[in-house]
Formats: sequence, structure tokens, C-alpha cells
Amino acid sequence: MFTGLIQAVGRIASIESKRGDARVRVDAGALDMSDVKLGDSIAVSGVCLTVVEQAATSFAADVSGETLSCTTFADLRPGDPVNLEKALLPTTRLGGHLVSGHVDGVGRVLERRDDARSIRLRIEAPAALAKYIAAKGSLCVDGVSLTVNAVQGAAFEINIIPHTATQTTVGDYAPGGRVNLEVDILARYLERLMLGEDVPRPESRITRELLERYGFAGLRAED
Repeated sequence: MFTGLIQAVGRIASIESKRGDARVRVDAGALDMSDVKLGDSIAVSGVCLTVVEQAATSFAADVSGETLSCTTFADLRPGDPVNLEKALLPTTRLGGHLVSGHVDGVGRVLERRDDARSIRLRIEAPAALAKYIAAKGSLCVDGVSLTVNAVQGAAFEINIIPHTATQTTVGDYAPGGRVNLEVDILARYLERLMLGEDVPRPESRITRELLERYGFAGLRAED
């Protein structure tokens, strides 16, 4: 799990195709790699990857065909910047929101404009994700925890403060660009619970005989 608070901006060092999937090597930039071990998770522009090779200032991870098909990883080239965040610890301040690193879909930047010292972005999400995006709710864009300012259909607006613009890749967004989107994990679980009537339930072991045995059946309201 992650918080959506970016710890460093790294760069793609190489992407090696491997029979339908790929191995990516990332220059970690200012990310502290001293406590990173093989098998650890690092979010790369919002995609949770497992470290399979590790050096003092870089790491490598395998990227599945599924990830290549439903994220912007297929667009990345050596030298491209990426947002980096190590998995959170139990003692980590949750300054953003709970992020799983499992991208739900790819959005497209529609508009960019200045808003005082901030940047205002309008992004179109895939239609299937629109129902999970709410005004003043949380959304993860390329691994960055952001607050949605407004929603219109499948399009939404976000405000990027100067700090976020300079410390992540979001400041470089331009119309036409593609971005990884992860909706609020709570919204997905809530939908599953609300649709629970369509999910088979195990047969209850609570019977009238069991209730009678323990004195819970046959009682009248006045008792």
C-alpha cells in the first residue's frame, strides 16, 4: 500500500522486452534506496512493482503483459521521468489517501491552464471509471494523491499547487498526454458490498432449532 505522496522523481533507464512482458530498470534519483530489499514494492507512476534487482541508485522490476496493456508503461521510453514512492510503513503519516498501486485505467489530459500560482488540469477518465470519481474526493494520478475539484461526466478537474508541480511529473502534463488513474479503493469495495445480493452466500447455520435450544425462539414481544 502507498499514500500517493511522491518521494522522488526517477527516470526510466531501460525497458527490455521479454516474450510478451518486460523488465524495466529505473534510475531512482533522490529516492533513498538504503533500506530497499529484493521483493520490496515501489510505486512507479502509480504502478506497484516488485524489486527484482537492486543497486545503490537504481532498481529493476518485471512488468507483466497485463500491466503493459492497462497502464501507460507501454508508452515509456528511456529517459522519461516517473514518480516514485516506496511502500508505506505502519508508522507512516497518511498525508494522502490509501493507494494500492493497481491502476484502474488510463486517462487523457484535455486541458491545462494557469490558476493564480497553481495549474488547473482537466482530465478525461475511461467511461467505466466515471462513477467512482466524486467532487472533493480522492484520486490517484500517476501515483500522486490528488483532490478532485469538479466532475462533469467522465471528465474531472484537479488543481496542482506549485510544490506538486515541481516535485512530481504532473507539472509537465500537456493536452493529449496519457496518465495512470486509480480510483479510491473505498469506492470500489463499497460498490461490491452494495451489489452483494448478486453474490452467492453460504447457507446460514442458524436454524429455528438452534435458536430454541438457547432460548431465543418462541418469545413474545411482551416477554
